[in-house]
Amino acid sequence: MTKQTDLAGVLAPVGQARGLPNEHYVSQQTFEEERRAVLFANWSGIGFGKDVPEPGDVMPVDFVGMPLLIVRDRDGAIGVFQNTCRHRGMILVEEPRNVSGAIRCPYHSWCYALNGELRATPHVGGPGHNTHEDVDRDELGLFRIRTHVWHDVIFVNISGDAPAFEVRNADLMERWREFDKPLVHGGAGASFKLDVKTNWKLAVENYCESYHLPWVHPGLNSYSRLEDHYNIEKPGFYSGQGTRVYRQIKGDDDRVFPDFEGLSGKWDEGAEYVAVYPSVLLGVHRDHVFAIILQPLTHERTIEHIELYYPSERVMSPEFDALRDANASQWKLVFEEDVFVVEGMQRGRHGVLFDGGRFSPVMDSPTHAFHHWIAGQIEKSRAVA
Repeated sequence: MTKQTDLAGVLAPVGQARGLPNEHYVSQQTFEEERRAVLFANWSGIGFGKDVPEPGDVMPVDFVGMPLLIVRDRDGAIGVFQNTCRHRGMILVEEPRNVSGAIRCPYHSWCYALNGELRATPHVGGPGHNTHEDVDRDELGLFRIRTHVWHDVIFVNISGDAPAFEVRNADLMERWREFDKPLVHGGAGASFKLDVKTNWKLAVENYCESYHLPWVHPGLNSYSRLEDHYNIEKPGFYSGQGTRVYRQIKGDDDRVFPDFEGLSGKWDEGAEYVAVYPSVLLGVHRDHVFAIILQPLTHERTIEHIELYYPSERVMSPEFDALRDANASQWKLVFEEDVFVVEGMQRGRHGVLFDGGRFSPVMDSPTHAFHHWIAGQIEKSRAVA
């Protein structure tokens, strides 16, 4: 058995703490440990409601090597199942599509309803005999995954034993209750992804803090300066940063996006950016929000799925086309500016003398909060094991 990593230094107060050991970024074994203890044991993001807009839409997702299937049923509700036939383990759906009837296994044609129930088992009792006393369809439905949708992000808890999403995230949901309204996706131009050569945690760590703004985001820092930002921390749940000087994007005719209705004065010039542990990054502004799902492919490769949303269908009218494009371009530039940082940190973690690094007690506390939580989840899992 390979030696477990020592996490005592990570669990120290921020002023004395060290970051997660290198193995948590460069080791396949540690990646698999985090898969179970962190990503499967908590509410992780796997997709967006906008990707299955119509009843019957299904979309397969690879979640850290586990095949999942997002389904919108006939009543419009979203469910997630393991994308595996209960007969011989065949993958059921390979590409996104709309299912007009049942989900049919391409191997032996066992068929499942959109609610996961097994509906047909052709020739299971021999040619022409579609039932058998030893094959109980009621016991062989698809494995349903615990699911919750918030801000159009589809969260899943694979282990099934995390606290209810509304309990786990009650503090953040209350903090942002003014944005808990129907969202309008910004269309094709508001959807993009980045394929980044980094461990998924480094994307979270970078997102949590504003310390890097002057050097990595000079355009953003020109009006939203380091001193205009503040830390956001709810130990054990989420962390991030906010700005007091959010500036709405304007068109050539001074056009701006409409605001979310009923916002308090805090949001006139305020905006907040929070990492919802473990793997979802959210941003809220008076006139739009965004969501980022981090999809870990390996311990050194992550896909960042980024979506922009608006408060009103009016934003989708032609008069806002140029403004939506400009907003998407602005955010894409900001996110692309971070790529060299997270990829550079990933390469740096191969330096065998690196000891996890240190934190600025003032500027890095949101990042340390994330490290502390990760370490706590792993220690908890080890204790149970």
